[in-house]
Amino acid sequence: MTGAWTAVALSLVLAGCSSWGLTNPFGGPSTMLAKADRLTAEGDYKSAVAAYDAFLAQYSDDSQAVRARRDAVASIMTTRDEISRLNQELSRVREELTKRDGDLARARQEAEKLRADLERLKQIDLQLEKRK
Repeated sequence: MTGAWTAVALSLVLAGCSSWGLTNPFGGPSTMLAKADRLTAEGDYKSAVAAYDAFLAQYSDDSQAVRARRDAVASIMTTRDEISRLNQELSRVREELTKRDGDLARARQEAEKLRADLERLKQIDLQLEKRK
């Protein structure tokens, strides 16, 4: 009798161990989707896309809604990257504009100086004409 109980206990333990190999270490489909959705809500879009990709690799026969969510997150990432690139470009253009504004201000000052010099020369010329 003891041998039978040992055999039953051993078979239960072995059955439990064998089921460990069949489970997904990332959780079931709902757990994987919840993780991907949580990452999206937290703004960790790169990790969210990776989580959606892992879900789609494991459960490729699941609904198209997952692909739509993954694509939406990928689109957000692409848009954010583009916004970042455009912000850098805008900063560069603003710096260039500031430099050119400085150049323009210097050119205006030089033009005013030249006008003043021209007026003095005209006055000198008029004085010389009167002396003759």
